[in-house]
Amino acid sequence: MLACVLREPGRPPAVETVELDAPAPGEVLVRVAAAGVCHSDVRLADGELGPGRWPMVLGHEGAGVVEAVGDGVTSVAPGEHVVFCPVAACGVCAACRAGRRTLCEPAGRRSLAGRLATGASRLRDADGAVLQHALSVACFAEYAVLAAGGVIPIPADLPLWQAALLGCGVLTGFGAVTHAARVRVGERVAVIGCGGVGLQVIAAARLAGAATIVAVDRRPEKLEHARRRGATDVLDAGAVDAAEAIRELTGGGADHAFEVVGSAVTIRTAWEGIRPGGTAVVVGLAPAGVEVSLPAIEFLSEKSIIGSYYGSADPALTVPGLVDLVRAGRLELGDMVSHLIDLDGVPDALDRLRRGEGDRSVIILDAEWAGMPALSTTGAAVWDPA
Repeated sequence: MLACVLREPGRPPAVETVELDAPAPGEVLVRVAAAGVCHSDVRLADGELGPGRWPMVLGHEGAGVVEAVGDGVTSVAPGEHVVFCPVAACGVCAACRAGRRTLCEPAGRRSLAGRLATGASRLRDADGAVLQHALSVACFAEYAVLAAGGVIPIPADLPLWQAALLGCGVLTGFGAVTHAARVRVGERVAVIGCGGVGLQVIAAARLAGAATIVAVDRRPEKLEHARRRGATDVLDAGAVDAAEAIRELTGGGADHAFEVVGSAVTIRTAWEGIRPGGTAVVVGLAPAGVEVSLPAIEFLSEKSIIGSYYGSADPALTVPGLVDLVRAGRLELGDMVSHLIDLDGVPDALDRLRRGEGDRSVIILDAEWAGMPALSTTGAAVWDPA
């Protein structure tokens, strides 16, 4: 099959012909219809998440159709539509027993190693060398083999080019609001970084009933999109002191400030933008080694800062609720997609993310199954949702 392979950081990933083994017991083979290009893919491609994470087949956000299942799999069947979940929780470790399945310890170790639940890889290059599965998924490819817990069934009437976003960007953004911060009706919220996940945080805050939603970014087109998603106010971080402006717009500080960039500067902005007793929620994925300094005396005001990984929610329980919102017309997915591409377009999509341009790029692997017409150009076909 064809797959987008990262050989080493600093070298653009390229499409190669690779071998994919059949699913072992407890695993599922999926024909990939569509996959989203996420900022986590940039961090992996740039070597910012630690050493030894290559060579690998990239991709962790996507959707497709089950082609075959290994022995013992009863949760899905061939022909079912599924979205991918980077955390195939074991259900028995301390974190899982405590209800924090996104922090599953064995799943975290497998993700770091680029392996499946068995500890093995099903991917090999043309020379027979083992390839890692990015975040235990590896969906920038025509097919993917995952642990059965790494796929979540969805209704067949939801277009897969839109459903591809549910398994990472949407779940991460909504979970941060509903599970990590538990935003309540009438609260004041700030969202720093209006990329693919930040826009989902805004949508979730609107549905949660936040009275004020301040969107912060440096790009005018992203701030305009933030307004369409539900932001009540927008701030150009290049033109104002963002923390000070957040405090002014929220009457003393936000109840919750969501950092969705992954930098020390924006994390500090989130901290400075919250009121006494408020919470800064770090959603953005920072490179390994980045450290943040905070004024310790401000903890006397009972401000807090917390992290949120993958939405801090149980994906298998949360995704069906998100699907219901989409089918009810209360959550729009298509307007999040700024570019439709093929596998050759991944390097350009990563560059757009590095520059902060566009929303989500979605790779169309199988146009018929994805519910989209075939791409007429190679690499960087642009789609205007309007």
